[in-house]
Amino acid sequence: MNLSTPIEKVPGIGFSYKKKLKRLRIKNIHDLLFHFPHRYEDFSNLIPISKIRINQICTIKGKVKSIKNSRTWKRKMILTQALIEDKTGAIIAIWFNQPYLSKVIKKGDNLFLSGKITLRENDIYIANPAYEKFKPQSKEENLIHTGRLIPVYPETEGLSSRWFRYILKPILEKFKDRIPESFPPQILKENNFLKIDKALWQIHFPDSEELAKEAKRRFSFEELFLIELFVLRERIKISKKKSIPIKFKLDLIKKLVDSLPFKLTDAQRKVAWQILKDLERPRPMNRLLEGDVGSGKTIVAAIAALNTIKEKYQVAFMAPTEILAKQHFKEVSNTLQDFKINIGLLTGKQDQFRSKKLKNQVIEISRKKLLEKTVEGEINILIGTHALIQDKVKFGNLGLVILDEQHRFGVEQRAKLCKTSKASKEKPIPHLLSMTATPIPRTLALTVYGDLDLSLIDELPKGRKKIITKIVKPKERNKTYQFVEKEIKKGRQVFVICPRIEKSEEENKTNWSGAKAVEEEYEKLSKEVFPDLKIKMLHGKMATKEKGRIMENFKNKKTDILVSTSVIEVGIDVPNATVMIIEGTEHFGLAQLHQFRGRVGRGKQQSYCFLFTDSHSKKTFQRLKALITSEDGFALAEKDLKIRGPGDFSGTRQWGIPDLMMDSLKDVKLVEKTREAAKEILEEDSNLKNYPRLKAKLSRFGENIHLE
Repeated sequence: MNLSTPIEKVPGIGFSYKKKLKRLRIKNIHDLLFHFPHRYEDFSNLIPISKIRINQICTIKGKVKSIKNSRTWKRKMILTQALIEDKTGAIIAIWFNQPYLSKVIKKGDNLFLSGKITLRENDIYIANPAYEKFKPQSKEENLIHTGRLIPVYPETEGLSSRWFRYILKPILEKFKDRIPESFPPQILKENNFLKIDKALWQIHFPDSEELAKEAKRRFSFEELFLIELFVLRERIKISKKKSIPIKFKLDLIKKLVDSLPFKLTDAQRKVAWQILKDLERPRPMNRLLEGDVGSGKTIVAAIAALNTIKEKYQVAFMAPTEILAKQHFKEVSNTLQDFKINIGLLTGKQDQFRSKKLKNQVIEISRKKLLEKTVEGEINILIGTHALIQDKVKFGNLGLVILDEQHRFGVEQRAKLCKTSKASKEKPIPHLLSMTATPIPRTLALTVYGDLDLSLIDELPKGRKKIITKIVKPKERNKTYQFVEKEIKKGRQVFVICPRIEKSEEENKTNWSGAKAVEEEYEKLSKEVFPDLKIKMLHGKMATKEKGRIMENFKNKKTDILVSTSVIEVGIDVPNATVMIIEGTEHFGLAQLHQFRGRVGRGKQQSYCFLFTDSHSKKTFQRLKALITSEDGFALAEKDLKIRGPGDFSGTRQWGIPDLMMDSLKDVKLVEKTREAAKEILEEDSNLKNYPRLKAKLSRFGENIHLE
């Protein structure tokens, strides 16, 4: 066996555990060894039974005098009770609903038991203790489940921390001296890090709390260091590519800005200037445009697009959903209608073409015809969903790729959109402008988005009224519903957001059991609360055509209330909607709640956001109060990072980033330190020729994460 041995070939694991381990991204021995604990239970306090105290967490050592199962009729629960005795006294150990233990633990067994000493109805017992059998002559340092700092791992159904400890101990003993050190020696020395063999042992089975911290410090640095290397190498890679210098046409842009029915904010002017100057360079722009909900990112994108087109290059504009692609098609078409531009819309089902020859008339067009016009260069801007990166889609002269809410689009993906399917090394790479309404905390900007240059629109258009935001407790719901009815009578519209689509048995077993479902809430609102109003529901499982029709009807004021999942989070613009109700606010991050709130307040009327929660948690109210006191999405994102952690931020769970790194992303100083270390290594050796082990580890790391 070696580190790349598939996990199912490890003795004691086999195919029965393969699927379960895959849920935790564990595919081989290396992955298993680097599946780190996320906390420890301190069971190192070994004391005689006679010295135990109520509410104390400790470990006792004794012999089983008796063990039996019994049933409690009130709660229909099975209790397993064992009498444990040492030289100083005896105590009862009780396990709840684990009847199999009476077959595992036998009378006469010697046990270590670790847990909390509990008093109930004048009886003292050790509740649900971790247990471990031992032989009288065995050494205590060989314990893995009791009597020491006990690792607690990220788990999944059928894989407990006890199972991980049992499996990991023999594998660690076999491999701890065979794991190559990938850290450059100078970094190890400068930071006084534990070497890999000792660090691995101490993070899984620490001899002390200090050594556990030292091991964690080493691996936190290493994982952040890897991601910094990864994104900085991407930055270097892109900087070495050629692109098309696109001249900044100042008179043209002035003409466009003067034609707008509103005045650009100073922030919009500043970022538009940054982008237009970037486009002039012979290296590919790789820029992320951040702007709060409603800050006007699309007009900045339209400015960059027009400048590119008038230099005789094409623009690809990609949106995450069909609804948003159609909205961009309409908005960009209207903004650029005086500039004689052909604009195409390519989605999964419906393709359209806005032709300058037909006085900006929008017509349906066949997919084949649209692709022909694109490759011939006749279409100046092609707007669409992920359909844009299909093999059949090729551009004749692509100069700029604009992405909405998808932050990364590498060199290879950009080259794929060009006319020749196999781009030569000399072929220019299109510029990239990525846009997001998700505020990005500083640590994420330095790591996950570290290969992108950042531009920030930190100013909303003038004249916007502040959205009145309130927390609504269960007893205040009816009062809120009465207010909603008054708003609708004034001709306004309402969004209601729920955390999930429908109830399911799986979710009932989790902390989502109380989360409101769209289907259930739609039924309640339409039949019980507002039977006389026009209510529709919208969610991601619906057919694209159906979603488009529902959204179009809502925009055209044919619907009073739209009950939806987070599918409306990004980019939907309905100026007549003045009320946002968010159900189950405890299930969303602050940044996401802030984005929902931004779906209203886009017209001249006063708008409102009601935060519904059934939670009694102080943490929940702490977060929601932050939303009431701040309208700054970036400040809220930083606060969310501190309170919830990056694992719940902006879909980062999908990136495949290890939990330890997730936790480390809260530490700005650590992030900056690892970034500097990565820069120094790459400045000295950009291809990592002198660090083959580090290069190999970085390659594995790149395969396991997907930063999109």
